Order: sequence, then structure tokens, then C-alpha cells
Amino acid sequence: MKALDIYDWIAISLYFLVLAGIAFWVIRKKQSNTEDYFLAGRNVGWFVVGASIFASNIGSEHVVGLAGAGAGNKLPMLIYEIQAWVVLILGWVFLPFYARSGVFTMPEFLEKRFDARSRWVLSVFSIIAYVLTKISVTIYAGGIVVSALLGINFWTGALSTVILTGIYTVLGGMRAVVYTETLQAIILVLGAAALTFIGLDEVGGWASMKETVTPEYLNMWRSASDPDFPWPSLLITSTIVGIWYWCTDQYIVQRALTAKNIKEGRRGTIFGALLKLLPVFLFLIPGIIALTLKMRGELHWDSPDEAFPVLMSNLLPSGLRGLVAAGLLAALMSSLASVFNSCSTLFTVDIYKKLRPNTPEKKLVRTGQIATVIIVIIGIIWIPIMANISGVLYEYLQKVQSYIAPPITAVFLLGIFYKRINAQGAFVTLVVGFIVGALRIILELFKDSLDPDGFLFLVGDINFLTFAAWFFLFCVVLITVVSFLTSIPSKIKTDNLTFQTISEEEKKNNKNSYNWVDIVVSILVVLLVIGVMIFFNGR
Repeated sequence: MKALDIYDWIAISLYFLVLAGIAFWVIRKKQSNTEDYFLAGRNVGWFVVGASIFASNIGSEHVVGLAGAGAGNKLPMLIYEIQAWVVLILGWVFLPFYARSGVFTMPEFLEKRFDARSRWVLSVFSIIAYVLTKISVTIYAGGIVVSALLGINFWTGALSTVILTGIYTVLGGMRAVVYTETLQAIILVLGAAALTFIGLDEVGGWASMKETVTPEYLNMWRSASDPDFPWPSLLITSTIVGIWYWCTDQYIVQRALTAKNIKEGRRGTIFGALLKLLPVFLFLIPGIIALTLKMRGELHWDSPDEAFPVLMSNLLPSGLRGLVAAGLLAALMSSLASVFNSCSTLFTVDIYKKLRPNTPEKKLVRTGQIATVIIVIIGIIWIPIMANISGVLYEYLQKVQSYIAPPITAVFLLGIFYKRINAQGAFVTLVVGFIVGALRIILELFKDSLDPDGFLFLVGDINFLTFAAWFFLFCVVLITVVSFLTSIPSKIKTDNLTFQTISEEEKKNNKNSYNWVDIVVSILVVLLVIGVMIFFNGR
């Protein structure tokens, strides 16, 4: 990899100056209550909401991993990147319920729809999952990226980005997060787009690249009997995980809840859905370009995950290389800022406020800031553990979401679509679901020591996509059976919280919150997704 020169460092320095200016401007604004600190005063426009959703999703490990998928013959993973239609489900289906209920967090919504038990289970589990997966993976991958790009020690890169991100997240709250993420999304898109265009020119265009890697390589649809990516399981599980991640996870939904109203929130999700289509072209294709150049002997890298940084440092001109490096740093920082803020929101609103309901607003804000600091410290402590974890376990961390998603998706989906689903059904499904998911991870880790003919080996060895699809069906049956065997939920738990119980006034309000433009752009997004699915068919 080529080292960054003076012009690259100037570009990186300018980026950080602008970022510091935005953070300083936001921090000066009054953060007098929890709505200000955790939801930016619920006063954010659609452009910032959409950009924030996109930037939260795209972390440095995401950029490097997606390019690595393009370079490492894992094109079926592309399906997780074209789930823009699922982002639309957040705006059109889920957001009106969240906005009507006036909640800050997803566990808080579960309490309104079901009971406090479900809220406790989801909030505690979410915080643990964030620390063990999102924070640790982002810091680990980010440290590697920063040290590779800037030529500095892994620890220096990881610590500096964690601490810098932690400072403006603690002081500025959600408003600092969403506004800095807007800048970061713009930088990342511009930088990666430049790399894609220059890279395609370098390989002689799409047709020339396709000829080198062969058309079969560009097929995202494997046979139903494929041991790694059977297409039916891939399609079903990616949708289940997508609904969990985009429609029910605090990390993403909190961005939509910052909007001024349902109209701005929905438009933000539509804009976020459009942006969600970009990673295919901005990160996956550069990975394929890097593979093409390697096959031609014009580029060298050892691991597919090195494809993006190596391609960037070798192809981009001085200055622009620094801008893309800044974009990767932006991706790392936006992901960290999002998860720091989401963790502190969950802790303050769902745990601390529940235990001490009479706490003044200013003290809750201070608690949120302290919680963020503690999460930053835990993240730093976790770095050496992540650095020593084998590559196999790091790969398992990527699969964890397939085991987390089914019970949560089942509870939220059935909760808003069917009024007969009750608190007992939701609670049992969440608890049993999390136990089954944890058991699957343990069995997968230790399957080599199990009897190959036994049931436990079968559970640990079955393809993770196929397991998640059957697991979701199990959760749907479980929540339905338990709900029907127990009492009917009271009206207070269903009024305006399920599709069957929306009042005429709320239906009218919802209808007034969109127009033909929102519908047309949403249809366009769905058509683009279908187009990408058809395009990558290996022909």
C-alpha cells in the first residue's frame, strides 16, 4: 500500500476541522431534557434523518467486509445490501405506530403494546448484544483500517477514534450524532464513488471486468442445495434479519424518531432506502475490481478484506486518496457514535428511569452522558479481547444477528398485525428465543466435540441461513399458541397499536402524512431492488 502524502493529510485535516465545527455548533445548543439529548428535540428534517440512517448502517467493517465479499466469491451476501425495500417498511408500516405511541426506545414500545417484562428482556439483551457485537466488531475492524490507512499503530488508531467519537457523542447527544453523520455520509459516498469510477476505467469497463472474473462469478443466486448460500434460505433469512435491523432495532429506528413528524420521518426512511442501494456500487464493485486487477497481476493483496484499502491507496490520486481515507474514518466514527448513543438511551430510558421514575430531566441527561462514557470505556477494554479472537469467531459474530433476529422480528411483526397476540406470548417468545439463539452459538462453536450422529450436532451444524428461517417459523408458532392459550389483551394494550385497532382519526392523520411523490419514489426503490437482483444473475 502507498503511504499517504501531504495532500492526503491536508484533506483528512480539513475533514476533521469541519467535523469539529459541526460538533462544536451542536454542543453549544441547550440539551435541557431527554428529548433534546436522545432524540435531538424531535426536530430533524427528512434529509438529515435519511443520511443518518445510511451513515449508521455503513461502518468501516461494513465497507471493508462488503468489498471483501466482492473480492472473495461471496456475492450472495449482496442480498443484505439491497434491502432498501425493508427500509421502506420502517417508514410505511412501523414508524406510524412508534410515533403515535410517543416512545423513545423499542423496548418502551413493547411495554406499551405488551408489558414491562418484555421491555426489560429486550433492553438488557440489546445493551449486552451491542457491547459484544456492534461496538467490539466496529472498534476491531476500525482499528485495523485506521492503522493500515494512516500507517499508525493499531492501538493508536483504535483508541484515538473511540475517544474522539466518544467526546462529541457525550457532549452533543443525538443532535451531534445525526448532524455529523450527514457530513460523514456525503464524504463517504463521494470518495467511494470516485474509487468505483476510476477503478472501472482502470480495468477497461464493466464488460472487460466481467470477462476476467467470468460471468458465473457475478451470480448472487446459488442453488437450493448449495452448502453455504442456498437461495431460499438466503432470501427468507435476509428478510427476517432485515426487518429486525431496519424496523425494530434501536440503533436504526432512533434516527427516524428524531424527525419533526411522521411525514418527515417517512421521507427520511425513503431517502435512506435510496441511499441504501449505493453500497452495491460503492463498495462491492470495488472489491470485484480489486479481484480483476489481482487476476491480471496488476495488484496484490493477501486477504479479500484488504481489497478496498489496497485498491484505494494504489488507484486514487493524491488528495482524493486522503478524502476516501477520511470517508472510511467517517464510517467508523458514525457507527460508533450511533451505537454509543443508542446504548446510553436504552440504559437511561429503559433501565435507570424505570428504577427511578421521579428523576429530574437534567439528571437523566447527565445519566445518559455518564452511561456513554462507561460504554466508551467498556469498548476500549474489549479491544485486546477482540484483537486476540480467532478469525473463525470473528466470522461467528457476523452470524449472530441471524440468531438474534427471529424472536424479535416475530414479536414486533405479529404484535402490530394481530391484536390477539398478548404479553404472555411476547415474553415467552423473547425468553425462549434468546435461549435457543445462545444455544445455537454455543453448539456451533463446540460442534467438533459433539457426536456427529446426535441431535445437538445437527442443530450446531445446520446452515445458519436455514436454521434462522426455521427458527423464525418456530417463534411465530410459539407466540401464537401461547397467546391463544392465555387471556385476550386489554383495549389499552391494543388501541392504535395494531392495524386492527387504529382509530378513524389516526387513519386520516396517517393518510395526510404522505403524497404521490412519496409513493412514486417508494415504488422506484422497489423496482431498483428487483433490477439489481435480476442483473446479478451470472449471465
